[in-house]
Amino acid sequence: MKKTLIAAAFAAFVAGQAVAAPQAYVVDSSHTFPRFSYDHLGLSKQILRFNQTSGTVVLDKAAKNAQVDVTIDMTSVSTGFKDFDGHIQGVDFLDTAQFPTATFKSVKVVFDGDKPASIEGDLTIKGVTKPVTLTVTSFFNGPHPMLKKDAIGANATAVISRSAFNAGMFAPAVSDAVTLDIALEAVIE
Repeated sequence: MKKTLIAAAFAAFVAGQAVAAPQAYVVDSSHTFPRFSYDHLGLSKQILRFNQTSGTVVLDKAAKNAQVDVTIDMTSVSTGFKDFDGHIQGVDFLDTAQFPTATFKSVKVVFDGDKPASIEGDLTIKGVTKPVTLTVTSFFNGPHPMLKKDAIGANATAVISRSAFNAGMFAPAVSDAVTLDIALEAVIE
């Protein structure tokens, strides 16, 4: 009797583990747009975005654990003005000829209840890697209303120093502080 109870408990534990397996999601590049903003000469807040992002998110809801691995095509920067896109991609700023991509790889995701509250990770821009903590301002995990697959949606923000990534030209007239605002959607593989 005792062996049967132990075997049943073990079987229930193993079955629970199988149900609670981590799920991998692929970033939906048509709905994922990292944006950045900065103060321009005290005149305005400029808001720019990147049009091409790829990556994966692995979510284990039961363990309250996640991993984020994202690559941004820095040549896809969009300022709204083609000549300025080229200026931003130049050596003084993004230097996309030498560094065409930026990456963010999580090292720790902090949960508040069932939802991620912050994502600590390594951000690499222009070959420089710095720790960055993204604050998650919204999070959704459930069926995608159109694709009928499990999906993740999130928004996150952080402030970085562009000079820390060797992109500090014209600071402080053009603000060294840059606000990142990431809109991300990902769908289960």
